[in-house]
Amino acid sequence: MEKILEVKDLHVSFNTYAGEVKAVRGVNFEVKAGETIGIVGESGCGKSVTAKSIMKLLPASSVQYKQGSIQFNGRNLLESSEKEMQRIRGKQISMIFQDPMTSLNPTSKVGNQIIETILRHNKISRKEAFDKALNMLELVGIPQPSKRIHQYPHEYSGGMRQRAMIAMALACNPNLLIADEPTTALDVTIQAQILELMKDIQQKTGTSIILITHDLGVVAEMCDRVVVMYAGQVVETATVRDLYSKPQHPYTEGLLKSIPKLNMDKKQPLSPIIGTPPDLIDPPKGCPFFARCEYAMNVCKQHNPELEEVNPGQFAACWLHHPMAKKEAGKGETNANTINRN
Repeated sequence: MEKILEVKDLHVSFNTYAGEVKAVRGVNFEVKAGETIGIVGESGCGKSVTAKSIMKLLPASSVQYKQGSIQFNGRNLLESSEKEMQRIRGKQISMIFQDPMTSLNPTSKVGNQIIETILRHNKISRKEAFDKALNMLELVGIPQPSKRIHQYPHEYSGGMRQRAMIAMALACNPNLLIADEPTTALDVTIQAQILELMKDIQQKTGTSIILITHDLGVVAEMCDRVVVMYAGQVVETATVRDLYSKPQHPYTEGLLKSIPKLNMDKKQPLSPIIGTPPDLIDPPKGCPFFARCEYAMNVCKQHNPELEEVNPGQFAACWLHHPMAKKEAGKGETNANTINRN
């Protein structure tokens, strides 16, 4: 499949009163045409910063793109001017934000907001844009679209506002859709409907999707491949099947263990990941997961492992995959053989 987006060695920092926050530290991944990539990890791991870097929506007064590139259809977006990005946003890359109530303008009718998006990127009449907006509201399953197109965001339910955001994001047929926690504020039934809607639209349009979430159940339902982030870095990337059946990084393993399962005994406690993520103002020089990892070795504290292919198509940044790991384990520092390495 054709590769439409490639993020290479991306480093993003923020200037704060407390110091420089190194929010993203060497992120690498790619997105192919028509596929869905999930980016998962704890709050603060750099998921949303990475997504907003692709759109260049981070505050210019405090953000620094320190290193790397974001190649989209052969163009490095980090070198693009704001005028160029305005032509790309909405037309070629669109984004659905976490909270549709704060993303929609409360003083403007929903239909007008979709129409403005269409007119910005297409040389058509307002009547044609109105018809297109009406079709989009119908496509995303909003009831009575001819009535709803004239209503304000506060007249929509939470699920309908999210559908309206999807309609707006897809109105110009973008090549890439970035969905940042698109179901967080919705109840379970509406979540399922929104996810089903996104899958259905992707099948009809062929749009690639980057889905940012902390919900591994959503990832299993929606994604082809998964990028696992921790402390601003990618620690594992794999197909959904490989990630769930044979995780190759202790952090991924911990995330999967912390999820309740249908066949669990109701008295069986969940297995949380003990500890907290590191301070990204002063990140550790070794593996960022060292302090929380039950398999940690001395080398983990001193050196940060590179992301390497450990199985076909599966990459992990962990010293347990180094040939010396078993030797270290033999010294009693850790039982490196206990991690799933199949």
